[in-house]
Formats: sequence, structure tokens, C-alpha cells
Amino acid sequence: MPNDLSPTARALRTLEIIQTRPGTTADELAARLGVTERAARRYVGILREAGIPVASARGPHGGYRLGRGTRLPPVHFTQAEALGLVTAVLSGRPSAAGGDDLIGTALDKVVKALPESVGRHAALLREYASAAPDPYAVRPDPSVTGELVGAVADRERVSVTCRGETGDEWEAEVDPWSLVVRHGRWYLLCHSHRSDAIRTYRVDRVRAVRRTGHGFEPPEGLDPVAVLEEHLGLGWAFDTRVVFDLPPAEVAPWIRPPMGRLEPSGEGCVLVGSTRNPAMYAQEWLARLPFAFRVEGGDELRAAVVSLSERFTAAVADRT
Repeated sequence: MPNDLSPTARALRTLEIIQTRPGTTADELAARLGVTERAARRYVGILREAGIPVASARGPHGGYRLGRGTRLPPVHFTQAEALGLVTAVLSGRPSAAGGDDLIGTALDKVVKALPESVGRHAALLREYASAAPDPYAVRPDPSVTGELVGAVADRERVSVTCRGETGDEWEAEVDPWSLVVRHGRWYLLCHSHRSDAIRTYRVDRVRAVRRTGHGFEPPEGLDPVAVLEEHLGLGWAFDTRVVFDLPPAEVAPWIRPPMGRLEPSGEGCVLVGSTRNPAMYAQEWLARLPFAFRVEGGDELRAAVVSLSERFTAAVADRT
């Protein structure tokens, strides 16, 4: 062990040794610490002065042991470990972001106990976690999330490597405006220089983050949640356009943000968006709507609705 450790550091090391090896004798403790037996006893005394009940006994089964009620020693987290802990709690229990229950209170203590640099990022994660629970929630990589949080806080442009549903990877240089947790998923809201447009990327699909050294300024008065929900259903490969003969107020409660943007149209309204999976859009989203609608575009979504209709028709066909 290095000889330049402070008495406090050696006392904590003493506590660790006694915790992991109950019955450690003074000479064994001295050997592990690299000090004299007298010094080892002094470090035990420091622990006792701090209120940690270290008991000692003579004989073949003697040595130092910790008594009941022993307080935990300080716990040190790396940035990835700390952000991983916060991310795991918020992903599984979004309500913990508010600190209104035992888990939220415990998380608050963890965040406050972290070093300032790490605690600032962890506090930002809690701020971003205005989440809606989702049984299909996925957890992003803590190190990737940490890099993105740091870039958001520092207002620094990054290059992200993302992987699509089909496994293909691509890179984009983006200005990371914010992280938002919605419906159990973590999203990066950003301006993409690749497409010169606002984009939303699933953080669990971001494989790598590289700082560029270039700064940026986010839009003034940015509302990350509102902008995210407006853009979740835009920018994908296949356009969608669904028309309703009902006012927007009656349709809106049934429309999830990723389905697109609902706009007034005459006496009814129209849902304009895009998707990368027309079959899913038809089967999981349109099929659950409790009122009539017309799919005017695009061709891929129309084909998916026709296929779904044929399957349902065949399921109730009279085979006698």
C-alpha cells in the first residue's frame, strides 16, 4: 500500500479489512496496511472515535470484529456506475424522479452524496425523467447516456453512431438539445446536421458518442417534451395520412405521439406522420381506434391495412 495515504484513508481501509475478514488480528492488520502494529491499533481507535463499534477479543478465535449497528463506509461511484444506478431506478420506477416515495427519497440521497461533477449529470437525468410507464420499456447503456448528458449540459456537438431495427449502423453529427423519457423509452432530441432537421433518436439504439469540440446554442424557450412529441412520428421512411370525420377533440385521446401530428381538416381532422413499420402501424395503432377512418396514404400503409383486413375477413369466413 502506498505510504502517502492519509490517516483517514488508512482507517477506511482498516474498516474494509475487518468487514471482509472478521477476526483479523492486530499483526495481520498491520501487515495488510504496511504499517507497524501500533499504527494499526491507532487506526482501529480512529474508527471507534467515529462511532463504529469495533470489538476485539484475545485468544485463538480473537481479533477484530464489527459490532451490531455498524454504519456503512463511504461508497464511491464512477460516473458510469452512478448514472447507471440512476437510469435503472428511473427506467423501472419513473415516479422516483419526484422523490415522493421511499425509492425517490433514497435516490435523492444518492444524487446529493455524489461528487459535484457526477451529481450534476445524475440530477439532470432525474429532471429529464418525466416518463410515462410502458411495459415495453428498454434501458439505454449508462455510459452512452452519461456521454449524452454531459454533451447536453456542456452544449457541445457530438457524433453519434446508431443502430436501426434491421441492424444497420449509421453516423450523424448532432446538436444534443435534451434527453426526454416518454412512454418508458429514452430519447435524444437534437438537431441533425446530416439531414438539417430536428430528429429524435432512441438512446438505447445509440452505440457510441464522440465529442466534436464544437459548441451550439439550443432554441430559445425550448420545451423538450412538446418538441419531442411533435416530432416522434415524423422523419421515417414511409409517409402516413389518416383522415377522420370527427373533430380533433374526439380523436386526440386515441392518438399516441409517434403516430404523427393531428390537424384540423374541414369538419374533421387528419393525422399526418410517418413510420418505418407500416404493418405495426396498422395492427397495433389503427386497429385499436374505436371509430371510422380512411387511410389516404402512403401506399405502404394502405397495403398493410388491406392485408390486415383480408386476414380478419378470412378469420370469420363461413367455411360450411
